[in-house]
Amino acid sequence: MATMFWQWFLPDLNEAFMLSSAASVALGWYYIRRQQRERHRRSMLTGATLGALFFVSYAVKTLTVGDTSFGGPARWLPWYLGFLQVHVVLSTVAGILGVITLRYALRANFQRHRRVGPWTASLWFVAAGTGLMVFLLLYIIFPPGTTGSVTRAILF
Repeated sequence: MATMFWQWFLPDLNEAFMLSSAASVALGWYYIRRQQRERHRRSMLTGATLGALFFVSYAVKTLTVGDTSFGGPARWLPWYLGFLQVHVVLSTVAGILGVITLRYALRANFQRHRRVGPWTASLWFVAAGTGLMVFLLLYIIFPPGTTGSVTRAILF
């Protein structure tokens, strides 16, 4: 019974963390464009924290429950898997750039921070958007497939 709860609760929690993170980053970008540095800092730190919480909750779900495979029509599966792989690559690059961008800011290397920040935020928005689409395809638009190992969900 407890596993069933986590199987359905964690995907929603993951998506809430990711979308909240993207919203915080968007707000931070808005603030820096208006020279409101302290609000920018707080929004971006909130976005980074929510992004980290997403990563932790996703890892917990993957390790404890597994990942859910695509349950939609078989003819959509190749398109879904291609889209998922693009999302995974974009998310990984966005996460790495997020750490780099945050590090520049925390070390007061604002010249590099300003150079890489817009790229990082833009990729973060795309990763959040593609992640939302993956979530919708897996849990809302189509009935969820089986839940199991990550490798099986991505490759088969």
